[in-house]
Parts: sequence; structure tokens; C-alpha cells
Amino acid sequence: MSETFHAMWRSLRPLGRSAASGGYRRYAWTDADADCRLWFRMQAEARRLDVETDRNGNQWAWLGDPTAGDAVVTGSHLDSVPDGGAFDGPLGVVSSFAALDELRARGVSFKRPLAIVNFGDEEGARFGLACVGSRLTAGRLTKEQAYELRDGDGISLPQAMEAAGYDPDAIGPDPERLARIGAFVELHVEQGRALDLSGDPIGIASSIWPHGRWRYDFAGEANHAGTTRLVDRRDPMLTYAETVLAARREAELAGAVATFGKIAVEPNGVNAIPSLVRGWLDARAADQGALDAVVAGVETAARDYADRHGIDLTVVRESFTPVVDFSHALRDELSRILGDAAATTGTSGPSGPSGKVPVLGTGAGHDAGILSESIPTAMLFVRNPTGVSHSPAEFAAEDDCLAGVRALADVLEELACR
Repeated sequence: MSETFHAMWRSLRPLGRSAASGGYRRYAWTDADADCRLWFRMQAEARRLDVETDRNGNQWAWLGDPTAGDAVVTGSHLDSVPDGGAFDGPLGVVSSFAALDELRARGVSFKRPLAIVNFGDEEGARFGLACVGSRLTAGRLTKEQAYELRDGDGISLPQAMEAAGYDPDAIGPDPERLARIGAFVELHVEQGRALDLSGDPIGIASSIWPHGRWRYDFAGEANHAGTTRLVDRRDPMLTYAETVLAARREAELAGAVATFGKIAVEPNGVNAIPSLVRGWLDARAADQGALDAVVAGVETAARDYADRHGIDLTVVRESFTPVVDFSHALRDELSRILGDAAATTGTSGPSGPSGKVPVLGTGAGHDAGILSESIPTAMLFVRNPTGVSHSPAEFAAEDDCLAGVRALADVLEELACR
């Protein structure tokens, strides 16, 4: 298992990597994305799995009859945020193939179909909406809405798909496919330090915090930066800056997180007062009430600042995902399976000092969360000692990665082979 895991990791690691930053730029429907998709196909075919790409661009590698029903599915995604880390997404895909290798080494017989999936455009780095592939499949993004998505160069999603050799006319809900899936288990590197602080290599997800993205358009008046008196300016950058600080204050008050992480400026000249500043707010909280308080507080502050500075403000909610409680039955089953595996082997297995696999929430969105309304879903987390994610500093130690593979193999064996 260790050898195949490392061989896969070495072959995937260079794809879409920036020599300048050391991070990854695997954006949907680009050459780097195509390279990752080819890598997925080659890994699947090397394991004698049947590979298909569904109507929404998601890749599936099947062991057994896909139409038989009650399938067990695992996997994640291979795309990245701008200059992202090596583990977010790819660890789940590599671990899925490695877990299958481990199960075959154990000599088990499969009683249910098994699939490994690579969901397309999970990060939303190119078109600004996360989990496009799974959203389309689950009917949580309509074809009409998808057709409106555009990247920074004005290229639409259907244009990008067509340029990559896929049929955009085919996209849409896929209820028949989802009806054939009995359980989906996604392994992912932890995006935080909860496991590192508790001393546990593996965790089980309880829920995903409610979260969303809001676009703030601050419209002022372009003018000369060197000749316009301060009192005569309608500078939207000032209002934007004050709103960024307001987001931090509101998040601290609610025990939440709120970030303006993306900005676009027009005309974007060094010696020009901007006419428009467009910023994107990402806000997340442990419960809906806290999130509502943060979002309302930020907008109220922004409008107050805008009125004071003569700025026109438009706020648009671009995406929103309510709190996701993963299937309690499947979550409890994972806890039992991993506890039994540790007892059988006489080792601590994936458990840490507590003797149990911890159950924890997360502020990050995932395909498993999108699918949770349609099928039973669960997640395993692998310890990240840096706590850093969406950055080249993202990390998981070799022993923890292999512990994750063993834990996933134990879960798949119980679900698909017994």
C-alpha cells in the first residue's frame, strides 16, 4: 500500500504546479485539469476499473456493475484554488485508489459495486462557484444558472467545456445516478488544527458550517490621484477598506469567520482614483443565526460607510450553503467500524489519546456536503499539523496519510464487502 500510494503521489504532484509559487493552478477545463483527468483515467485503467465521465464532467471509476444499485462511492476532487496546496482534494482521490489496492491485498470479495469519483470544479477557482460538478448532479445548480457562469476573461462555462472537448448541452441533474448510490465517503485533509491539537491522526466529520459568498460592488467616481482634492473625492476604495475591517469585527463578535479575499478594481491605475471596487466576502459560522448576524452586520456597516462617502453600493449573494449535518447513521457506522478495526488488530488504529476517533465540524465546503441531501454521506479527515490549507504550506505527514488509507479501506470493506 505504501509503495503504490507514493508512486501515485509522485506522478500526480507535478501536474498543474507553478514553478514560481510552488502552489497549484488546476483550474476547471484547462490544460492542467485535462492532465489531472488523464492521470485519473490511467490510475483507474491500471486497476482494471471501468471509467466513465458523466454529463456534468465528473469522472467515475467502477468496480462492479454501476447499474446494480446500492453502490459504495469514495473519492474527492483534483482541481485547486489559485496557488493551492498538494493535499486538498488529491489526498482523497489518491487514498481511494490506495484503499482499493489494500482491499485487494486483503483478498476480500465485493458484494456491492464500488466507485472512485473525481468531481469537477470543486474549488470554483475559475468561475467563482464551488462544487459545480456535484451541484449540477444533485440539481442544486440549474443548467440556466451554470450557463451564466463566466471566468475573469469573460469565457462562459459552456464555452470552456466545449473547448475542452465536452458537451455543455448535456449538463443537468442526474437523479438516476444518485439513486444507484447507497453511500458516499470522502476522505480529506483537515483544514484546521483540531486533530493536531487533540493528538489524533484521523477524524470523522459531524457537519459543515453554513457558509456563502457575497459580492460587494462599491461604485464611486474615477478621477486624477494627483490633482483631486481629498474633500472632492468619491473614492470607493476607502469604503471597501472600512468594510473589510467591519467584516473582521463582526466575525469576532459572533465567533465566526469572514474574509474579503478577492478584489477587482477599475480602472486599476496607480495614479487613478477608482470608479469601481468589487470585493467578494466569504462568511462562515457554526450555526445559521451567527452567520446571519455577521452578514447583516457587514452589510449595515458597508452601507453606512457608503452613504458617508457618496458611494453607491450593490450587494449580491452569489452562493449559499446551509448547515450540513452528515448522515448520523453512517457517521455512527464509521465510528463503530474504526473502533472495531482497532480492537481486532490490537493497535490504536486511527484513534489517538482518547481511544476514540474524534467527531468534529468543519467550516470548509465539500462535494460530500452537496450530495448529503440526496444520498447518505460521510467524511474522514487526516491530520494537518500546520493547520494551513489553500496554500503550498498545506501538509499531512506520511504516517497520517497511510493511517487515512487504512481507515478508508476498513470503512469500504465493511460497507462494500460484508
